[in-house]
This record gives sequence, C-alpha cells and structure tokens, in this order.
Amino acid sequence: MSSPPSSRLRAAVVGTGGIVTGAHLPALTAHADRVELVAAVDVDAGRLDAFRAAAAEAGAKDVTGHQDLDAMLAAERPDLVLIGTPPTLHHEQTVAALKAGAWVLCEKPLTLSLAEYDAIAAAEEATGRYAAAVFQHRYGSGAVHARELIDSGELGRPLVAHCQTTWYRDTAYYAVPWRGRWASEGGGPTMGHGIHQYDLLLHLLGEWTEIRAMAGRLVHDVESEDVSTALVRFANGALATVVNSVLSPDEVSRIRIDCAEATVELTHLYGHRNEDWVYTPRPGLDDEARVTRWRTPAADVPSSHATQLGALLDAHGRGERPGGSGPDARATVEFAAALYKSAFTGQPVHAGEITPDDPFYTSMHGNHPDWSPAR
Repeated sequence: MSSPPSSRLRAAVVGTGGIVTGAHLPALTAHADRVELVAAVDVDAGRLDAFRAAAAEAGAKDVTGHQDLDAMLAAERPDLVLIGTPPTLHHEQTVAALKAGAWVLCEKPLTLSLAEYDAIAAAEEATGRYAAAVFQHRYGSGAVHARELIDSGELGRPLVAHCQTTWYRDTAYYAVPWRGRWASEGGGPTMGHGIHQYDLLLHLLGEWTEIRAMAGRLVHDVESEDVSTALVRFANGALATVVNSVLSPDEVSRIRIDCAEATVELTHLYGHRNEDWVYTPRPGLDDEARVTRWRTPAADVPSSHATQLGALLDAHGRGERPGGSGPDARATVEFAAALYKSAFTGQPVHAGEITPDDPFYTSMHGNHPDWSPAR
C-alpha cells in the first residue's frame, strides 16, 4: 500500500550562493516539519553541486539540481520558491514562479523599480499567489513588541526618529561586476544595504508623506551612490532622518524613535535580539511596572530568515497575504524611488507622486544626466 502524500510544502531555491546556503538553507531546515526542499537552480554547475551536498548534510537528501528555472518549475511544480540571485533577475524570476503556481520569498530588493513591483503585483492578481521580499528584521520578537507598543499608544505619540545604516565596503567589494551598477543592483546602499533598516522604520511608524534627500558618490568609482541622507515626514506627524552609507569604518545599524512617553532604540549590525532594544522613559515617568512591560517581550526570537519563513508558512496555511508583500512592501520600494528622486532633483518628493509617467517609476536613477548609466 502506498504511503499518504506529505502535508509539507514543496520548496525550491533559485541561486545557490552565500545568502541561500548561509540563510535560506538553515531557514528551510528549521521548518523541515512544514516544508521540504526538493530542487535547486543555479547556472554554475559546481556551485549547484556544492549546495546540494550542503543540503544533504542538513537533511535534504533528494534535492534535484537544475540549471534552468523554467525547466525546474515545469518538472517540480514547487509550492514555494526562494530566490537568492543577483537583483537584476528578481522581477523576471518572481513572475515566472508565480505563473507556475508557487508562492515566492525573494531577497531584497524584490525589484529594481516601482514599474517592476507593479508587474509583480499584476502577476499576483492573475495567479492568486503571493511574492514577499526578505525583510527579516520585521520578524524578531523585539520588533514585534516595539510595533505593538507604538501602535497601542503605550509609548505616546511618535515625534522624532533616526534610522542609520552606516556600514563599510572596500573597493574589492565593488569588483563584483553587478555591484554598484543601476541595471544589475538598482542603486547603491539606499537599495542594497539600508533598505532593511528603513523598511523596519516604515514598519514601526507607518505611512511616510514627504522626503527631502541628498546623495553622493564620495569614494567608490560606481554608477550609483555610496552614501545618501534623507529627512522624512510621516503621516502621524513624526520627523525622521535616514542615513545609508558604505563609507563608515565603525559599522552599526540603528533605529531610534523618540515618543512622548519614552525613547525606543535598536542598535545592532546584521540582526537583532531582545537585548538590542532599549527603552528609556521620559523624565518624571515613575511607573516601574509599565517600564518593565516595555523591556520584557514574551519571548526572545532573533530576527532571521527562519523567523520570516515561519511567518510566511503560517500565512500560506491560512491562505492570507504574507508580510513583506503587497502595499506595505511597495511603500518601501516607493520610499527608495522617492529618496533618489529628491536627492537627484533637489526637490521634495511626496508619497504617491511617482506615477507611471515619471522617469523615476521605471528606474531609480530617473535618467538624470548626472546619475544615469549613460552619463
């Protein structure tokens, strides 16, 4: 008698480089009771073989290897596709997976423009499947707790915020051919590095309404920027600064939000735990029980690909749109486009103004004479 079919989702990975081997494979392993890795795709046969060996050591012993995405989708019909290829491939590969009937979890940036994002949204509508970007910093228990406190009004009205991604990348980093180029990476640290922090800022503070920004190409010989700064106004009235840099020897990722009753601050580098969040009550607030509640989330779940994958699997089980997709993820892409438009034009940009007839809708450089690849 044949065994009953597995209730686990069938998953495939596309791209088998460092991010997939180092982050997506452990995430799949952590949820092996709910998802089964069945296939991997990579154009590099040696890298593909190395990944399949690593997957076998992690317990996924029957992963088939493919060098063509369409062939894999046709042969395997996965329920879930995890994409970790260079950014220029994300839009096309995500749409192909959606059309094949799979949900998608794709590395950031999900797309290189608002136009590409809206094409993915159209594919979601046509297929009934969903595509989420990897925004794992939303999913640690500290971030969940902070959002609950802010949304409930427990910390008082948000007033002033700072969002900082100040990292360091040397010239060897940009020797990789697709880095620092608009066509293949979509931008500099605004797209490839700081997007995690300001996505979390938007997740905590909600809708933004206006951006005034600057960008520079101060050190690296690249098409895009190597530093950007922005002033941001939110719909709730809060004002924020955002800095995205790959020029900073003392590397740190930081978000600070000053609310009427307390300051909440997150300091980390590539991921956070509860201990990385600090709550400071306003002077004169004498309510230790209340402050203790701020400082003690129910659990200590680090931000990670595994945590986000778990949330996506929960959403799949409920048939609901997962976090990191749809309008809230589009707002993050729009934020990047607006930051670039403001920086390159010297004008403030308001939410919703980048429409399909705007050059910054189809590319982050907006064909600006000083910043486009043709300069």
